[in-house]
Amino acid sequence: MRQPSRRLQNLSAAIFSEMAARKKEVAQKRPVYDLSIGSPDQPPEGRLLATLLDAVQQPGAFGYALSEGTAAFRQEVARWYRYRFGVELAPDGEVHSLMGSQDGLAHFAWAWTDPGDMVLVPDPGYPIYEGSVHLAGAIPYRMPLRAENGYLPKLADIPEEIAARSKFMILNYPNNPVSAVATVDFFEEVVAFAKRHGIIVVHDLAYSEMAFDGYRPPSFLQAAGAKDVGIEFNSFSKSFNMAGCRMAYVVGNSEIIKPLAVVKSHIDYGVFLPVQEMAVEALRMDREAGGSNSVASVYQERRDVLLEALAEAGWVMEPPKATMFVWAPVPTGWTSRAFALALLEEAGVVVIPGSVFGDEGEGYVRIALVQSPEVLRQAARSIAASGLLTKQAGV
Repeated sequence: MRQPSRRLQNLSAAIFSEMAARKKEVAQKRPVYDLSIGSPDQPPEGRLLATLLDAVQQPGAFGYALSEGTAAFRQEVARWYRYRFGVELAPDGEVHSLMGSQDGLAHFAWAWTDPGDMVLVPDPGYPIYEGSVHLAGAIPYRMPLRAENGYLPKLADIPEEIAARSKFMILNYPNNPVSAVATVDFFEEVVAFAKRHGIIVVHDLAYSEMAFDGYRPPSFLQAAGAKDVGIEFNSFSKSFNMAGCRMAYVVGNSEIIKPLAVVKSHIDYGVFLPVQEMAVEALRMDREAGGSNSVASVYQERRDVLLEALAEAGWVMEPPKATMFVWAPVPTGWTSRAFALALLEEAGVVVIPGSVFGDEGEGYVRIALVQSPEVLRQAARSIAASGLLTKQAGV
């Protein structure tokens, strides 16, 4: 009998499939509130849709696009980084378009590791971080992210022999799944660590514009010397409700980007040209708005509504400063998986067990703010009515 690659055994898709299958079963018996996947539920701004509609009607719109992105796109990314972070980028070499940041993250490990190399990955972390390392035949080393350290890795705890074998380190702030944030001071510690050990730093900044209460997440590239050792991924999926467009980019050290560009040149072409024009307009609009991102305000309202309703039910947690997720501790006595399944079966609420994201995710569930405020209130009421917050596991 034919067997698929052993690499697939290290990928964590099973629980997502299991939750989706059980959701269908539960939905036949009761209302279901799906707060599992971080997929934006709103359309892009009308001006962006108008730009897309106009662009698809232009001659040449359906031709092949270069992998690195159009000159207009790369120039606008550079302008936006200067406006948003005060970071200077060369449009030629230090900016490269991607078909989603997950695409670039997956391909980066192919570009920079050989079998037996090690990669420092966050635990808990978004599944593609560790998954990409396994697919490339390299070895992930998990850096624990714990509440007592603000969900930042303790760089001093990484063994010297591990650091010596590691090709690169993946960081993600604002963070998915734990919604933690980082400072430029922390990033400067990372730069010093990377220079000391000859490690590349890969920072995922997908939630840069989805922040609350006036907080403005920094770029890793704002740290002194960051461009010497690292790159940064960013995306239009969350900040501009363009998830299905598959539009993202990588910026930073041109010599680190080059091998990724080589891999991509053998795998795909560039992003659909009208989508690139839409992305240019999105960044231009954001600069004109002076940082007042309407998407962030939508999720801030949802965060406040959900946390207030859950607190009334007796489930209290720290409000996140950014992202579209709430990292919620499970009641005493429950495992993450058991509690997530019980919420689905007894409350009709779909969340993702924290253990999916790594061993350090045990004891938590990730709740996505992907429904309207009223639906979030209904979900909280259903959780309260289920009695699970005070019920002993297995009883």
